[in-house]
Amino acid sequence: MDESITITDNRTGETAEIPLLDGTVSAKAWSNLLPGIWFDDPSFSATSGADSDITYLDGAQGLLRYRGYPIEQLAETTSFLEVAHLLVRGHLPDGPQLKQWQSEIGEAAPIHENFHKRILEGFRDDAHAMGVLVSTIAAMSTFWPESKDVENPEQRQAEIVRLIAKMPTVAASAYRRNVGLPYVFPDPELDYTSNFLSMMFKTGDSPYVVDPVLHDAMDMLFVLHADHEQNCSTTTARVVGSAHADPYVTISSAAAALYGPRHGGANEAVLRMLENIGNHRNVDDFITGVKAGDQKLMGFGHRVYKNYDPRARIVKDAAHRVFEVTGTNPLLDIALKLEEVALNDSYFIDRSLYPNVDFYSGLIYQSMGFPVEMFTVLFAIGRTPGWLAHWDEMLSQNSRIARPRQRYTGPADRDVPSIDVR
Repeated sequence: MDESITITDNRTGETAEIPLLDGTVSAKAWSNLLPGIWFDDPSFSATSGADSDITYLDGAQGLLRYRGYPIEQLAETTSFLEVAHLLVRGHLPDGPQLKQWQSEIGEAAPIHENFHKRILEGFRDDAHAMGVLVSTIAAMSTFWPESKDVENPEQRQAEIVRLIAKMPTVAASAYRRNVGLPYVFPDPELDYTSNFLSMMFKTGDSPYVVDPVLHDAMDMLFVLHADHEQNCSTTTARVVGSAHADPYVTISSAAAALYGPRHGGANEAVLRMLENIGNHRNVDDFITGVKAGDQKLMGFGHRVYKNYDPRARIVKDAAHRVFEVTGTNPLLDIALKLEEVALNDSYFIDRSLYPNVDFYSGLIYQSMGFPVEMFTVLFAIGRTPGWLAHWDEMLSQNSRIARPRQRYTGPADRDVPSIDVR
């Protein structure tokens, strides 16, 4: 059977045969037959806006793969910097390549002293860390004007290293500025994740020692968040990048999209929900309220996954390991009870409302000492390699500037009345 469809314009009787390619049809082929007519798809949920070989996601089957590798294997056997290398350079590094990659990242980790004096110090003491992050990423554009040479692949790779390296430094500095602690500078002797935790939580002059369980949980969460196909923030990076904006304002725009509670702020919303439930004995009443439309169930369901989010199982297992070190988070009992009730209730099963990655990640962050205002910042650190991989891929494809069409619903042609009769 031919992999194609035939359409007919009933106004003219003209027909066209349109090939199917990997489950898609060419919008250009349709528009050739139907000039001046556009697809109406306001959230682009039925539109493919990119050809990409970075991430494969099958929501019906609950599959997530980075360049063909299952997320379960990557989370178990690789570090975040290995995964970052996979995303931005196309392959997992061997031993010498990983050592070189770690060295490049370590050398680029410090931020300019003027960032502390002129930029970070300019924010209010209670400024939200995510707002600070978005602003300071954009400000980096003024420190590296050569980054505007986005058509130069070597320059793009240099900026990719800088951004992956400096995100933890900026994030930790934003936190310490907020709580009134002196800044901690990157330590070249520490690995990527240990360095971040040191810059966050180190006190005094003693070397910072991180528990290996907490280190591995943090690194694993970075891996799980590293990419997720054409989500809102990644699409934002591609759209802004298609205008040949430099990588700093491009990644800043992606982080701004992530800032929204419908996207990166979901794990914070889960924590607030569990705090409002208050006790596992209140879960049944809360579920009744959800069914009646009086309560919102956060951390369940996903725009893409119609099965159990594969990342959620990994995070749930990690949560138990973390709590063995930090002590049990009192909200865990509520979360476990909520998951148990929902997974055995036809109301949620019929609607494919399964736990997603946000359901347990906030509990881990809180138990490790991160304030809720930092949750989305942590997400942004992990997602940076994915944003950059898509940005680099888009530019290497010589993509046209993004310019969607619209369905106009406003007034028809009319004359401007004079001001005295308006």
